[in-house]
Amino acid sequence: MFDPVMVPLDGSLLAECVLQHVVAIARAFDAKVILLRVLDKKQASEKAQLFDLVNWQINKTGAKLYLEKISTRLQKSGLRIETAVLEGLVAESITEYALKRGVKLIILSSHGRSGLSQWGISSVTQKIIFSAPTSVLIIRAHQPATSELLEQQYTRLMVPLDGSRRAEYVLPMVTLLARFHRSRVSIVHVVKTPEMARQMPLAHEDLELSDRIVARNREEAIRYLDQVRLQSPLEGIEVQTRLLTSDNAAAALHELADKENIDMVALSAHGYSGYNQWPYGSMVNNFILYSKVPLLIVQDLPAKEEPVVLDMVPREHAEH
Repeated sequence: MFDPVMVPLDGSLLAECVLQHVVAIARAFDAKVILLRVLDKKQASEKAQLFDLVNWQINKTGAKLYLEKISTRLQKSGLRIETAVLEGLVAESITEYALKRGVKLIILSSHGRSGLSQWGISSVTQKIIFSAPTSVLIIRAHQPATSELLEQQYTRLMVPLDGSRRAEYVLPMVTLLARFHRSRVSIVHVVKTPEMARQMPLAHEDLELSDRIVARNREEAIRYLDQVRLQSPLEGIEVQTRLLTSDNAAAALHELADKENIDMVALSAHGYSGYNQWPYGSMVNNFILYSKVPLLIVQDLPAKEEPVVLDMVPREHAEH
């Protein structure tokens, strides 16, 4: 499903924080890994009035050697590696190359060469995420990577679902990950407190109506979560269902992820209210900016306009 996987690197230690996740994902999906480095000619032209072809060639050779070094480290984990060095605008080159090569997943660090900042993701990472023609895995670069390459273990996966088939598009990929890593999967649904007339304080009848709506939605949510837990793609997986009630669904999910020490949050790019003209739904946008843990976004829209197949059946995969 995620084959091949592409990993853009800019030569910084912060960007290399993705490598242990690359091992975990590539092994779980038996995927080839494409290591990519893009040399930005615009950066080079700013440093010198006259473009220096010799220095540019030196930089290109250095980029190739850097990728070969990373490739050697990853090959020790048994991965199939391919490397590529491109010239051009970074974000545009990455997304164009991903489309050209039929990449199924791009693994990105939230920050790279420009360093950590107060923003959830760097400007380059943001451009790639919102123009990527494929699924993405965003790794939070809280600190630089270490020289020792250990495979990331996903022992706790969280999958927020809103009751729509589009949101369930993520389940086959989560199933494969959970089987390989022997993960516990938390399926979470949030029942939102309805917004009532903005009258302060709320009248007694408003409160009663709100309580009835919440109770009715919780009944339906319980039935829905039972159906999801018992469906065949999740067979053999340790699944825990959680039903929350909150006036802010995103805040409730972030709080739960932090409380339960979740290793990865997995979301479909769109849910019940998602629009095809936008790359992601509102909940996904929130997690892109504010999630503290690795975020897997499974894109349910095709790179080209063609029917989206929602009934995905995961192929058999050897257990870890």
